[in-house]
Amino acid sequence: MTTVAPDHVVVLGQGYVGLPLAVAAAEAGHTVVGYEPDPRRVAMLRSRCSYVEDMSDARLANVSSGGYRASDRPEDLTGFDVAVIAVPTPLRDRVPDLSAVEEASRTLGPFLRPGATVVLESTTYPGTTEEIVGPILEAGSGLVAGRDFHLGYSSERIDPGNPKWSVVNTPKLVSGIDETSTKTIADFYSTVVDCVVPVSRPAVAELAKLIENTFRHVNIALVNELAMFANELGIDIGEAIDAAATKPFGFMRFDPGPGVGGHCLPIDPTYLSWRVRSSLNRSFRFVELANDINDHMPEYVARRLADSLNRRCRSLNGARVLLLGLAYKRNSGDCRESPAVTLASLLLSAGAEVRAADPHVVEQVGLPGLTRVEPTAAELADADVVVLVTDHDAFDLDQIRAHSKFVFDTRRRLQGPHVESL
Repeated sequence: MTTVAPDHVVVLGQGYVGLPLAVAAAEAGHTVVGYEPDPRRVAMLRSRCSYVEDMSDARLANVSSGGYRASDRPEDLTGFDVAVIAVPTPLRDRVPDLSAVEEASRTLGPFLRPGATVVLESTTYPGTTEEIVGPILEAGSGLVAGRDFHLGYSSERIDPGNPKWSVVNTPKLVSGIDETSTKTIADFYSTVVDCVVPVSRPAVAELAKLIENTFRHVNIALVNELAMFANELGIDIGEAIDAAATKPFGFMRFDPGPGVGGHCLPIDPTYLSWRVRSSLNRSFRFVELANDINDHMPEYVARRLADSLNRRCRSLNGARVLLLGLAYKRNSGDCRESPAVTLASLLLSAGAEVRAADPHVVEQVGLPGLTRVEPTAAELADADVVVLVTDHDAFDLDQIRAHSKFVFDTRRRLQGPHVESL
């Protein structure tokens, strides 16, 4: 990181991406406003209570007494030097929904002044920065991007629950609509992160972000389909992957699971597929196939559970099922697009009594009929089947193995005579 005179920075969106960035910028010496339109979140942040697992209350409290403050008042954006848009970009009916990006751009426009810089961090399709954000900012400010203010894109690379890679030590792609914008954006991020990687223009950075997650999405789909075929062929897919992973070149390990979740994998590749179809009138077949495989993994798990219970003279209808994990990934409380929630819904529809334990997920998942419990020895013993969906470190594998009558392990963490793996 480099040290320069502190800027007045605003970060629009104080979620999994925006809050860690805002805190890191404040720790780097900048004066930061974390703009969040949800007043409940603002109240929590002002009371120095973090709702993002990767951000401790202590770190939040430390910057709150200095350079960081949360606000839901647009007027607090006045006078910014750098603004970063880090708002959600979900799908609506398999179509990109950029309404939050558009609203954030409209909110910023009246406060944009000559010499200021705006960076989009929200994951999106190539072209968004220049085709959508730029024109909205120009209309709201009366200024011209590139001539009067700097504009660019820098993809977020947040990995919730990852203790090794953070905002600061993960290499940061940066881009601008011209050389001056790129340099200005690189200079800012160089004060916050360890390594900045400039690219030629925003569309390249936008595409690079989608490539990263499409690569994972397609390879996870590959091993998920292999797991299904291996099971029918009577081959242990885990042992086969272990064997393949001994090759020191030309192979990267991916493991099967109950599906994909979070903001990235179920969404980002579809942004790319949608852009290819809408701009080129062609299909991105790899993405569409990966979507089909990964989207249907919860259904496959439900079928496997029904078959396994049948072999034990027990029907899924009326069976007590204990799901261990509701979050989409290990050691995270993020339930967005979680395959565990989809699986729970499928099991409830089949007539099962579904109970779920997850020490990281504090909010309600909004699924009628789902009972939240603690993973006690009694709960484990009372279940007809225990399903390890998310392999949190907090789950006691020895206890699961000792007290469960039957375990279906979607993460291949358990072994034993009463354990069946995906």
